[in-house]
Amino acid sequence: MASTAFQTIYRQEFIASFEERSSHLRNACTTSANINGNTAVFLVAGSGGASAVTRGVNGLIPARSDDLTQNSCTLAEWHDLPQRTSFNIESSQGDARRIMQESSMGVINRKMDELVIEQLDTATQDTGTSATMSLSLVAKALAILGSAEVPIQEEDNMFGLISPAAYAYLMQIPAFTSADYVDIKPFAGPMKRYRRWFGVNWIMHPNLTGNGTSTEDCYVFHRSAIGLATNKDIRVAVGTDEEQDYSYVRTSVFMGAKLLQNTGVVNINHDGSAYVAS
Repeated sequence: MASTAFQTIYRQEFIASFEERSSHLRNACTTSANINGNTAVFLVAGSGGASAVTRGVNGLIPARSDDLTQNSCTLAEWHDLPQRTSFNIESSQGDARRIMQESSMGVINRKMDELVIEQLDTATQDTGTSATMSLSLVAKALAILGSAEVPIQEEDNMFGLISPAAYAYLMQIPAFTSADYVDIKPFAGPMKRYRRWFGVNWIMHPNLTGNGTSTEDCYVFHRSAIGLATNKDIRVAVGTDEEQDYSYVRTSVFMGAKLLQNTGVVNINHDGSAYVAS
């Protein structure tokens, strides 16, 4: 006969699984747009590279038209709908309703970043042969943008989107971590969402195209180069169905992304193959 009767104890507070739950890129995009139905229109306006002129022989000043480009972005509806029966909720471990709400919001935020990354992937300027991240590679990307008349001095509008491997290489550059060059010290305190260095706000993202390979797509871009349109805020509906006796969380948003100015994006072809699990 057993001398003890062991009891199984379940921890009711759940532990979140490893997955992206927030959008890294929403604040790095231009979000203003004129929305008509399911289409958002971003207007890119400029002189078209015009030069100043003198009066003509007839005494009149030659007139010109501004360069106005309307970029249309088609919005699609995106949803996530986790469901659980009442029996499942009452008998399962953890706060089931909270789990549904948090996981559903994470699904929508990941889709938002996915749409932006898909548009960045269509940009055609790049740094050439794939290489590991370095000070020289960052300088080259910024030089390409500067040569295209992108205002790279606008630090609040400049963003670098890099893989974990590229970030690891940056952390080994003294100029990236030294207090003499940066206001936020990477080795002190918790991880930050953005790190401003070299006039760029750097964002580490695990879901870039080619992540963990020798051909990772990393980017340096200006906020005005990419548009993100949503015609409504993210809506979360939480409820129950009495007839079928289940609970649900529905998270919905209508959104779309659009590359607005190709010259405002540079693809850094990065080799991250050395920093993967063996």
